[in-house]
Amino acid sequence: MRRDLREKIIIAAGELFAKEGIRSVTMDDIAASFGISKRTLYELFSDKEALLIECIRRDIKTEEIYMREQTSNSVNVLEVLLKRYQRSIERFHATNKRFFDDIKKYPRAYEQLRNGNNRTTEDAVNFFKEGVRQGYFREDVNFPIVNSLLRAQIDILMESDICKTYPFLDVYESIMFTFLRGISTPKGSEELERFINKYRISNR
Repeated sequence: MRRDLREKIIIAAGELFAKEGIRSVTMDDIAASFGISKRTLYELFSDKEALLIECIRRDIKTEEIYMREQTSNSVNVLEVLLKRYQRSIERFHATNKRFFDDIKKYPRAYEQLRNGNNRTTEDAVNFFKEGVRQGYFREDVNFPIVNSLLRAQIDILMESDICKTYPFLDVYESIMFTFLRGISTPKGSEELERFINKYRISNR
């Protein structure tokens, strides 16, 4: 019973944090929405950051399941990456900008988010090598290096003030599309450009 309640709170709190921003949602709000005392809530989660970490862990697990399903059902690795990109955009659209500003105030949760946003280097490199075998990615690319550079760019995006000048989604798009164009073969570039054109038409 308590385990079910804990899971329901994690799901609901994660949605609230994304929609309203983290600092706008209090433990009192969460307890009241479930009709439980704040004491009961603190018995389940030691503090707000502990609850936030559990929300992030659940999101990471959900994304891992999604990626496994897409890898099993997709024709090629580029298709998997583009579906992942599209899903990321949809999630960013549904997330209040304040969430990304607020989470920096919670260092343990922020670290959890940063780590969860990246697959392990070994898994990512193997994924890209499969793309080489399929003819979508160039074989002369040092994937451990470019994967590390991509991860560093995403970290910089989350930490810098660039999004005060440019929309977050525009910056994210520039990082991902530039990266994919750089590692793609002509075959991969052709499929990538088809996706980009279709994506931009649907988001005008």
